[in-house]
Amino acid sequence: MSVAPTSSSTRLPTGIEGLDHILGGGLPQGRVYLVEGTPGTGKTTLALQFLLEGARRNESGLYFALSESRAELQAVAASHGWSLDDFTVREVIPVGEAAGPEEPYTIFHPSEVELGETIKTICQEVERLKPVRVVIDSLAEMRLLAQEPLVYRRQILALKQFFVGRNCTVLLLDDRHPSVADQHFHSLVHGIVMLDQATPVYGAKRRQLEVVKLRGIKYLDGLHDFSIQTGGLAVYPRLVAAEHRAPFERGPFPSGVPELDALLGGGLERGTSTLLMGPSGVGKSTLAAQYVLAAAERGQHAVVYLFDEGVENFLARTTGLGLDVRGQVQAGRVSLRQVNPAQLSPGEFAQQVRACVEKENSSVVVIDSLNGYLNAMPAERWLLVQLHELLSYLDQRGTVSLLVMAQHGLVGSNMETPVDVSYLADTVLLLRYFEAAGEVRKAISVVKKRTGGHELTIREFRLGPRGVRLGQPLQEFQGILTGTPTYAGKEGPLLGETNGHGS
Repeated sequence: MSVAPTSSSTRLPTGIEGLDHILGGGLPQGRVYLVEGTPGTGKTTLALQFLLEGARRNESGLYFALSESRAELQAVAASHGWSLDDFTVREVIPVGEAAGPEEPYTIFHPSEVELGETIKTICQEVERLKPVRVVIDSLAEMRLLAQEPLVYRRQILALKQFFVGRNCTVLLLDDRHPSVADQHFHSLVHGIVMLDQATPVYGAKRRQLEVVKLRGIKYLDGLHDFSIQTGGLAVYPRLVAAEHRAPFERGPFPSGVPELDALLGGGLERGTSTLLMGPSGVGKSTLAAQYVLAAAERGQHAVVYLFDEGVENFLARTTGLGLDVRGQVQAGRVSLRQVNPAQLSPGEFAQQVRACVEKENSSVVVIDSLNGYLNAMPAERWLLVQLHELLSYLDQRGTVSLLVMAQHGLVGSNMETPVDVSYLADTVLLLRYFEAAGEVRKAISVVKKRTGGHELTIREFRLGPRGVRLGQPLQEFQGILTGTPTYAGKEGPLLGETNGHGS
């Protein structure tokens, strides 16, 4: 993070909420900034949002188009529902590409003049119109006109010196090509915003933004996810949990199942995260739904992010188990959000969680599952870092976080998790299948709880028409840690019904 004395200069909001947050309120007025990125990263869209925001604030704007015609710019604007009528567009294109004689905009001819003449004409237009915001799109055309790096640098320096002192805030757009990049030019501008994109093996492009430099201003550094949507760029600032502390009253968070609360030494605690871990089909998601329903019945709000299961399947399954989640959804106390990890970046997901927690005051957040969340990450190390910040944020808001993690395999000692996140969670609940009297049953135990004591026992775990049920502590288990626990005790301590017909 660039740390510097606080500047008293006026800030110009960019019109992009997330970017303004990163910049600490916007771009300091009267300076020259470089927006650099490969084609398709949204440089033109960002520039148009910058000028449109100025128009909303009654600040005049001027767009110099060196590589596109006004018609092409209008097509970009129309795709977002914008109009170019609120600021001035000046085309700088060859004669053959110019509009007809009825076009009221000035037409320049960069192919027939030297770079110096082009810059001189730009300066004349700025002097005549006296805009508050200026965009020059793009420097690639000026670089081609200059031909020599030294000539290019001198002319750009002259352009910068012209703008300084005129209370004019300028965005210079440029393509980023390593073969022609002029690193010395970066030292001339007051700030640099870098846009980048990558195409994964499967799924939508992942775009990221970085403020490389901003002289004299404190800003949020690092990479920030963003997307190009209808309506412009949506930037998702990197989550910093320490910036979002909120006071809350600590206390127990009952599940609605007394035996489960007893197993946990009184229940879960507000402001903690819990990992529900076990093989597929053992009941992890249903256990999370029990906490969601218990919160809703107390009048609290809960949100479930479904990575692996459709909303209707989730509702049908919980209804069949006697959990009236559907009714709570209709009452507005439960939100179900289906997530497509191939389309959603980690930063956007964190932003969605923040919005739900802060706007709807959600007391429970369920991520079902971390396996799906992992698929949204470019690499395992980013999962751990971003998940740590997200859990820290939720803890500081007093939220109960429930993370569902499916282990690979059903039984046996070869069960594995795709990534070890158990150290991040405050509580870890382990669910297992076990064999007893010729039946496959389910067991639950607490293997970790940071916020207090808990039972060291194993209890039978049952799902049926009455929802989640737990039996009494089972004293005669063998092999729980091997992944294939067996029960060597008598039938009495087990839940009396057979596994396939219990209620």
